[in-house]
Amino acid sequence: MPIADADVEWAVHLAMECRRRVKEQQKRIGSAEFRNTHFSFHMGTDGVEQYVVTPELQSAHDIGTDPLPPGQVWAVSPGGADEAIGLYRIDVNISTGRGIHIANIPAPAAFRESVRYAEQNMLSRTQELVGDRDPRQHELIVQLRSFDAATTGAGLGLPALLAFCSAMLGKSLKGGLIAVGALNLAGGLDPVFNAVSVAELAIEKGATLLMIPISARRQLNELSDEMAMKLSILYYADVREALLKALGD
Repeated sequence: MPIADADVEWAVHLAMECRRRVKEQQKRIGSAEFRNTHFSFHMGTDGVEQYVVTPELQSAHDIGTDPLPPGQVWAVSPGGADEAIGLYRIDVNISTGRGIHIANIPAPAAFRESVRYAEQNMLSRTQELVGDRDPRQHELIVQLRSFDAATTGAGLGLPALLAFCSAMLGKSLKGGLIAVGALNLAGGLDPVFNAVSVAELAIEKGATLLMIPISARRQLNELSDEMAMKLSILYYADVREALLKALGD
């Protein structure tokens, strides 16, 4: 008898969630033998890969080692004169229609600027970022979520671009990743002046990977040995390199 995809998905998700609990307990017993394991599945020949986590191990407000769904990215805003650095998550949903729309009402002016720069970079470099997929033929709905006192979403152009491309490609970014980087209309990257503080915040929030412009490399040499052991740094020089390094295997 035919079985609806929704029923199959429910059963597969439940089975894999239970199996992951077993693996997590095995990892507690013998961490050297049972390392971190990601559980995921596809529905259909062209289905998007879905990662399975257990609620007791990871909540929607925590940065875990499992990849987020396509279109989602953790980001840190370096802040500025009037605002401290802060953690955000950008969520992008793709649907039929055209244009990019921000779900937050009212949308912070600084975040609107970040989205506009990300959009222009994606449109001007469509082929090298998302191949034959045409962003103009889809509607991208963007939501910004703040997890600190910072709320403006300033300097989030690169994370927004990663979220757009992830949604367009239907591919998740690497688990445990926090992205940092402000874009301009020409595709250039603004410098990060407080890279050590950004890295320390990323570690505090549970990230294992920090994606940051290569111009911050010298600053991060000042990161303490203890902190450096907890975080892997992914440097990038342009938006295409950032996307390639951010995408999961």
